[in-house]
Amino acid sequence: MENHNLVTKVCMQAGKIMLESSAETYRVEDTMNRIARAYGVNNPQSYATPTAINFSVDIAEASNMMRIEKRTTDLNKIAEVNALSRRIAAGEIAIEDALTILKKLDREKILYSSTMLVLVAAISSGCFTIMFGGPWIDFLPALLAGGIGFLGFILFDKLVEIRFISEFVASFIIGILAVLFVVIGFGNELDKIIIGAVMPLVPGLHITNAVRDLLAGHLVAGLSKGVEALLTAFAIGAGIAVVLAFT
Repeated sequence: MENHNLVTKVCMQAGKIMLESSAETYRVEDTMNRIARAYGVNNPQSYATPTAINFSVDIAEASNMMRIEKRTTDLNKIAEVNALSRRIAAGEIAIEDALTILKKLDREKILYSSTMLVLVAAISSGCFTIMFGGPWIDFLPALLAGGIGFLGFILFDKLVEIRFISEFVASFIIGILAVLFVVIGFGNELDKIIIGAVMPLVPGLHITNAVRDLLAGHLVAGLSKGVEALLTAFAIGAGIAVVLAFT
């Protein structure tokens, strides 16, 4: 019984880290099951959605649930948990050590700071503008609009719990800056600047995960992630539309 409790804690801790880091649902369940089998559980039962984890060591055993309240994107943590699960499956790590490693990993902050994220968003905005056919004169306006807009997204995401609002505000800021730059002659093509600047906000990872979960047969998780991606796309479009409607 004590071993089963430890297995449950390790599996759910691993699943929690992966879900909070935006891992695919099928990957979360597969990782939890592999860890459980490596520690002697013959028939583990795991079920994950984007907002919760359920796990049991057998069909007739008690089910344990954990709520996932906050999600971000941290592929480094996903890779760390995957690497740990492979070492567990190879019999290299004791169960107590695995739990300690997972708890330490859970406490670690996201790999990149907010400053680095804003910088990368800014540079990618300028590059996307050029990639979509914009002139080089629009590189700097797109860089500034994308960077400031992404900074607004990060700040509002800390102030409000509704991600839709943060995405709407970020796209609104991008729209205002893009129009301002074109009006004062700092930018040339408004559409190319806006397209490039909003690209860091586009939910590409969510769309990819939704499709992969649907193909893997996880219909609930796939549909919920797909709807989340649609809401994000709507928020981005609404923010830009509000600006263009009054200019």
